[in-house]
Amino acid sequence: MKRNKRDIKEKLQEKGFDFQKEFKVLEVCNPQEAYRVLNENEMAGYFLPCKIVVYEDSGRTKIGMPKPSALISLLNDEKMKQFAQDIENRLISCIDKSI
Repeated sequence: MKRNKRDIKEKLQEKGFDFQKEFKVLEVCNPQEAYRVLNENEMAGYFLPCKIVVYEDSGRTKIGMPKPSALISLLNDEKMKQFAQDIENRLISCIDKSI
């Protein structure tokens, strides 16, 4: 699985904004799954890669993500919903293991 990390705090400060909270966006992509999904429905590309957000709130670290199943439901494609639910379950499992 490939991961890219975006440091939102750093980026906003570079642009002159006084943003002090730690806020990271992890873009996670499984190339095999991306290939499978895009071969089935290219419109799914609007929802790739999946994102996991890690941020600080009142001294606590929070982790969350937009649900792939909710995003993909915009396509009205039952097979895509099944793919998205499977990916979502795996991402939730990863998040749960990190806490």
